[in-house]
Amino acid sequence: MNQYELMFILDPILEDDKKEAAIETVKEIIAADGEVSDVNIWGVKKLAYPIRKKNEGYYVVMQFTANPDLPKELDRRLKISDSFMRHLIVNKDEK
Repeated sequence: MNQYELMFILDPILEDDKKEAAIETVKEIIAADGEVSDVNIWGVKKLAYPIRKKNEGYYVVMQFTANPDLPKELDRRLKISDSFMRHLIVNKDEK
């Protein structure tokens, strides 16, 4: 099992319940083959550059452990969803 960090930016115009549902969906995807250790919600922050003509995004950072093939599936599922503006998965075990 490797340690990973996932940061994703949700569309800020989503209602609060849809933001929570998106976070829970990511937790469920990870829980299928790993374990979420920490969820840090940063909230709405200004973006460095416009994404989809929006200047703000709702930031969430998650720490989790999982098998090496989970990030590929997680990446695929986050790309499909329209709620997620951007995401980044980092392997914390690599030097």
